[in-house]
Amino acid sequence: MNYPLAITTIVTASLCLGACAPTSGLRVSDQKDLGQVKNVIFLLSDGTANEAWPLARWVKGKRLASDDILSGAIRTYGADSIITDSAPGSTSYATGQKGTDKGISVYPWKVNIAGVDFDPVRQYVPLATLLEGARLSGRATGIVATSNLQHATPADFSAHTHDRSHYADIGEQQVYQNIDVMLGGGLQYLLPKGVGAGVRTDHENLVDVIKAKGYTYVTERDQMLAATGPKLVGLFANDDMAYDIDRAAFAPGEPSLAEMTAKAITTLNSSDKGRGQGFFLFVEGSKVDWAAHANDPAGVVSDLLAYDDAVKAALDFAKADGHTLVVSVADHTTGGLSIGSRDDPKYATTDDDDVVMPLRKASLTGEGLGKLIDKDRSAAHILSVVASRWGITDLSASEVASIQTPPQGVSLQNALAIVLSRRAKLGWTTHGHTGGDPYLFSFGPGHISGLWENVAIGKHIAHQLGFAFEDINPRLFVNAAQALQAEGFATVIDKSDPGNPVLVVSKGANQAQLPVSKNLLRVNGRSIELEGLVVLAEKTSQVFVPRQAIELIKTELK
Repeated sequence: MNYPLAITTIVTASLCLGACAPTSGLRVSDQKDLGQVKNVIFLLSDGTANEAWPLARWVKGKRLASDDILSGAIRTYGADSIITDSAPGSTSYATGQKGTDKGISVYPWKVNIAGVDFDPVRQYVPLATLLEGARLSGRATGIVATSNLQHATPADFSAHTHDRSHYADIGEQQVYQNIDVMLGGGLQYLLPKGVGAGVRTDHENLVDVIKAKGYTYVTERDQMLAATGPKLVGLFANDDMAYDIDRAAFAPGEPSLAEMTAKAITTLNSSDKGRGQGFFLFVEGSKVDWAAHANDPAGVVSDLLAYDDAVKAALDFAKADGHTLVVSVADHTTGGLSIGSRDDPKYATTDDDDVVMPLRKASLTGEGLGKLIDKDRSAAHILSVVASRWGITDLSASEVASIQTPPQGVSLQNALAIVLSRRAKLGWTTHGHTGGDPYLFSFGPGHISGLWENVAIGKHIAHQLGFAFEDINPRLFVNAAQALQAEGFATVIDKSDPGNPVLVVSKGANQAQLPVSKNLLRVNGRSIELEGLVVLAEKTSQVFVPRQAIELIKTELK
């Protein structure tokens, strides 16, 4: 059958796999918007089940900001599983390439899913990201998250490693990426042991590096709001930031996600780069996923509403600006949340108040409530705290006992969450990720609709920013040994200081050094800043450097 053009475009989007063209999925009526994008704000609510959105809407009692830009859905499977992890899930968005479980913006090394691109020669090779491409285009760049900034999803846009748990390496790469704005948690991963809560074992103090690079550095909400200048780093927690609903009680000095988003937008847009070329900003509502893992509805709803406030901040700017593409996604779904539970014999006649009122009464997450209960698990204290903070006054003896001594494998947060979920008539199928197709939200020039592959979204945004991954990958990540040895240079990875490996390049008596996880070339007594990172693929013992570094070495070590 010969379909009209508009229909064939949408059909192609629905069937699109990893090899789709950058603009696949775009409705014909939207094609006129191509080429008008100056700024991109890419937002991601981690682990958000589709049913979390109507739940949040019911609790809020009115439409969400995101409702007005709901435009489709996303296929989120990874290279090795249809149920993806945050690391490969966001690798797909950031690089336009499906990833393997736990990998941070590196080429997959294990592929189980039919149709996924795979070249065994490229295993573990770092992949250029949207943020790196935006930076190369002259744009200002930023990342915002409520987790530690080194966590999987923000890391995918700003670092490269085969293991998402390598927070020290990820943090170092982020500091040397020349990202203009970084706001979130994770201070301890930038400090050496013995300095504050530092955990680094390489003796590097990356906060000192940040300050030396000319950033305004802040650790409190009021400092962030007052900060001026084009470069801003805010680290508001040693690890993850508090759930939004818990901030007043446990972290009053932390900003909200919406406040961080608005500040990042203002800072980026008012910089010389932002005014000239535009900006790319990545924003993650990180802990929707964490709450869903704990089956904690208070955490899911409050952090999703906080995320929606961040979306509103982005939309307010985009509507006034007219040249900003806003895309909002989830990397995967988590928890198997359902409004209605098989344990409720009357679920078919559920009143909205049955669901809404228990959640509106909750003034803390299960994690926050657990902090108040943990040191005193007497029945009297549990009854008092649950009544005052959750409005639940009918705890049974068995529920009190489950809170006092949760069953093996059940955390205190989850034991409490079970109590709230039961009263709100909510169901959960798992504490893990699920394989559903989360919602897609989009607004502005180049906006998208329909059913999209996660990798196609990454390629489309790259196209809107004016580059293609296939062009910037060989610019940023050249196999140093192969390229330099072909030119008569010797290379060796110096690991005499295990925490600070260095690629040493020599020809005769002349030598150059490329410290791993930095953007530096040290040669002839000088330190030259490169346009990209030096990345060690540990699994293959290969070092990848910007093509610029190869050319400089050839010139400097004649």
